[in-house]
Amino acid sequence: MGALTLVVDSGYTIGPVLLLLASVSLLWQRPVLNLQAEDKWLMAVIAGYSLLFIAQLLWEGADSRVFDRPSRFLFAVPVLLFVLAYPPKLSWLWSGLVVGSVLTGSWAIWQKLVLGIDRATGYTYVIQFGNISMLFGLLCLAGLGWAAVQPHAKRWLLLLLVGAAFGALASLLSGSRGGWIGLPFVFLVLYRAYGNLLSAKLRLGILGALLALVALVYVVPQTGVQARVAQGFQDVELYKSGENKDTSLGARFDMWQGAVTLIAKKPLTGWGWNGYYQGMQDLVDQGLVIQFAADNHAHNEYLDNFARRGILGLLSLLALYLVPLRLFAKRLTAPNLELRALATAGAILPVAFMDFGLSQVFLGHTSGVMVYAFWLAVLWGTLRAYESTPRSI
Repeated sequence: MGALTLVVDSGYTIGPVLLLLASVSLLWQRPVLNLQAEDKWLMAVIAGYSLLFIAQLLWEGADSRVFDRPSRFLFAVPVLLFVLAYPPKLSWLWSGLVVGSVLTGSWAIWQKLVLGIDRATGYTYVIQFGNISMLFGLLCLAGLGWAAVQPHAKRWLLLLLVGAAFGALASLLSGSRGGWIGLPFVFLVLYRAYGNLLSAKLRLGILGALLALVALVYVVPQTGVQARVAQGFQDVELYKSGENKDTSLGARFDMWQGAVTLIAKKPLTGWGWNGYYQGMQDLVDQGLVIQFAADNHAHNEYLDNFARRGILGLLSLLALYLVPLRLFAKRLTAPNLELRALATAGAILPVAFMDFGLSQVFLGHTSGVMVYAFWLAVLWGTLRAYESTPRSI
């Protein structure tokens, strides 16, 4: 799941499918799972989001192809049970994330600096590529607590830091700006988990190193980061002046404005999957938004869910993020650093996706669904397995 996600075609499906197939063995193996209330809450949130989404689509009579992505959340439930019964060795879990980050970062460097591609991407949409690569880099940082108590701690710490750097670099070379906005909140999670273990001098040193790295990436023109930032400011100016709304940010502003207008008209039931496009087209015909807004989703997870699925859709989405965050956050100060690392990774996952959703309907893409649902299942299942039955990790 860590190594192949972004470097082979549909790589984000390979690990989950193998785990789903393996979970069939639960039907005859019947291991003792000892499910707790927290496990049931998490499974209920995952299944509830999926079933409510499917029910709304059925009520609307939506095309069958629309059912694909919400239904995938249901498959994460048996995977969670399987991982709870047969958790992976943590050395393999963290190694996979390092390998995936290094491969993805290396590929991004090759595309950007050798092939001359404007924005590094892979087999998925460029925004998905950039944000998922950043997520994997951040998960490598979460693993530092585990690495610190291993027999070869220095080697593991170095590997995870290299993985974090390559993951961040891949994101920067993709030019996907949305993932950068939420970094302060992710670092807050990391600080909450590990801040008490670091001296004030070391904390300042880490902060200085991060700022120096960001500055270096920004000033080197070959990375394209400086150009993407400048383009963002230009898009805002063009939108404010009315000269050109059909830019990356300008189009988003119109899509958000249109979605808010639709929400105000049908806040309880929403417009439905197809009704959303018709409602947005009416706004285009009135000259309120540009045509691009009616041809795409809202480029905001929250507004898109609210406009299409009403208040229940929005609440189910928030539960999908906030319940796992709450469950993992309770363990951010666990005395066992190996468990704390898993909790940190688990908390980073919804925080990152909440950020990604501000400028993209991330769960509207198969890669987003597979990464969120199945990493949530793996991280929680692994954490609970080792928490309830200490074993060699």
